[in-house]
Amino acid sequence: MTDAETRPNVARMYDYYLGGCHNFAADRAAAEEILKIFPDTGVAAQTNRAFLRRAVRWAAERGVRQFLDVGAGLPTQGNVHEVVRAVNPDARVVYVDHDEVAVAYARRLLPADGRTVVIEGDLRRPDGWLADPALRDTIDLAEPVALLLVAVLHFVPDADDPWAAVARLRDATAPGSLLALSHLTLDGAPPLPARAGTEVYRRSSAPLVPRTHADVSRFLDGYDLVEPGLVRLADWRPDGEPRAAVSHGYGGVGVRR
Repeated sequence: MTDAETRPNVARMYDYYLGGCHNFAADRAAAEEILKIFPDTGVAAQTNRAFLRRAVRWAAERGVRQFLDVGAGLPTQGNVHEVVRAVNPDARVVYVDHDEVAVAYARRLLPADGRTVVIEGDLRRPDGWLADPALRDTIDLAEPVALLLVAVLHFVPDADDPWAAVARLRDATAPGSLLALSHLTLDGAPPLPARAGTEVYRRSSAPLVPRTHADVSRFLDGYDLVEPGLVRLADWRPDGEPRAAVSHGYGGVGVRR
C-alpha cells in the first residue's frame, strides 16, 4: 500500500463522517478515534455541509453566477455545482484543492461540462493557481464571485499566515464578491478531549488548528458581514431546515467592499 493509503487523509476522514465511500482503512480508523472522543462529529460534519449548501444557495439567489470553492475536498452529496444550478443552470464553478487524491477523485466524478472545473492549488499560495488558464477560462474575476473557504482554514497553521492568503484572494476578486467561510473552534470545549482530538489529526495529512471567534473574524477583514454575522454554523440562516444541535465551528458570509 502507498503512503497515501496508509496515512489518514483529512478529506477522506470528512467523507467518512458524512457517510461517504471514498475512504481507506487508515482514514476510517482515525475517524473512529475522533468519534470516540467527540461522538457527535458526524452530526457536526453534516451541520457544516448544510451551512455550505445554505450559503451557496443564498449567493445564487442574489444573482452570483461564479463560485470558487477552495479546499473543496472530495465530491460528496450536495456539491456546490448541484446546489447552484438548481437556482441558475448556467452558473460556473471552479473547485480547488492541493490534495492530489481529492483532485483526482473530483476530476473523475464531477461533470466535464465546461462549466465545472477542478484544478490543483494550495490556499497558502494563491497567485499561481489564480493564473491557471482553466480557472481564467471559467471565471471572470472582474465580475462578482462567491469565494468558498469551508472547513479548510483550520488546516492552515498560523506560521503560514492564512490571513494574508485570504486577503490576497479577497483583493483578486471584484467588489461585490462574497466570502463564505466555516472554521473549527474549540471555544467552550473541554481541554482534555480537545487535546486528544488534535493529536489524532497530527498523524493525518493536515494537523488541525482550531481558532477563537476573534481569530476567525480576522479572515473577514474587508468584507461587510451579512446577518446574522459570524455565528455557530447551525445558527446561520437555518432557512427552515431541521436544526442540528451540534456545531463545532463558526460560519459567516461577507460582501467585499
